[in-house]
Amino acid sequence: MSAGLPSEQRYQAMRRVTLVGAVTNLTLATAQIIGGWISHSQALIADGVHTLSDLASDFVVLFAARKANEAADANHPYGHGRIETLATVVVGLVLAGVAVGIMTDAARRLLNPEELLSPTPLALILAAVAIISKETLYHYTMRVAKRVRSRMLEANAWHHRSDVVSSVVVLAGVGATLAGLPFMDAVAAILVALLIGHMGVKLIWNSARELIDTGVETQEQERMLEAVRRLDGIQGVHDLRTRRMAGTLLADVHVQVAPRISVSEGHHIADAVCVAMHGVQDELGDILVHIDPEDDQQGAPSSHLPNRTEMLERLRAQWHDVPASRHVDPVVIHYLQGQVHLELQLPLRAFDSLAEAEAAARQLVASSLRAEDVSQVQVLFRY
Repeated sequence: MSAGLPSEQRYQAMRRVTLVGAVTNLTLATAQIIGGWISHSQALIADGVHTLSDLASDFVVLFAARKANEAADANHPYGHGRIETLATVVVGLVLAGVAVGIMTDAARRLLNPEELLSPTPLALILAAVAIISKETLYHYTMRVAKRVRSRMLEANAWHHRSDVVSSVVVLAGVGATLAGLPFMDAVAAILVALLIGHMGVKLIWNSARELIDTGVETQEQERMLEAVRRLDGIQGVHDLRTRRMAGTLLADVHVQVAPRISVSEGHHIADAVCVAMHGVQDELGDILVHIDPEDDQQGAPSSHLPNRTEMLERLRAQWHDVPASRHVDPVVIHYLQGQVHLELQLPLRAFDSLAEAEAAARQLVASSLRAEDVSQVQVLFRY
């Protein structure tokens, strides 16, 4: 069972917010870099380069959003969601690279005081404009990311938020430099670089955890398990496993039910499990429910038993001298506790009296128990 926005609708929402971000980033980056050069502010130029890296990441997000929302195909039966994860790694690497470059240049200027820049008040104005623009962009992008459940968009939103923080640092650094501390512009550039690098490493780390199928936290797993335990017909639940794929959480779980229920009732219970788990975890997409007729946490006690075809061959070999066996239909086989339990049905109309039917049933039970691996036999009469 799965849930979520249709792929095309999700892609259009991601495309729209990313294009808005790209236009904003292009405008801001141009203003910051040119303005930083005019106002002699290394910190503002560094912030402009940071914004320019946002523009590069926007193009990565646009590409990945289109590919990640393509329908599943023969080579990708689970869809293309992991493309978002790889794109997030790329965004993180871009951020880390930008941070190293800015930090290296600022450190060089600090070690060579004659190269320190003296910013003008224009740098303060541009930093303030950047703060307002990027904070607005952060909230817009994060709102859409939550709606379409895209970690890649969330990463891009935090990229915008890192710009806000870095612009605040630039504002403070430029202000301190104008107040008579000439080294503060370069110090602000280094602080911006550290913020950028921290964000890049965080994005890479979280995406790497997803790529190696890291599951949800124990507390979240327990919430899902408790929701399943409360369902009617559940005798036990175990082996819940989860993993993320872009904005979707995938899960599989084993549930123990009464051993002799029908296949359709087991399927109905599995549907109820999916609904219950979705009710406590809205990130869930596909859920695979494994129905167990007995507790198999320590192994598969019945895995060595014969399949249906082989079991019927064994029974027919024992039924050759039981005339009533030709009326047996259906043969219900239960694999429990490492043994075969049989339910055989006989039509009463095939016998002249109830006594004759009961005698035939006793013959069937005795002959069936001679078959290898059979431990229980029940004969039911039907009209």
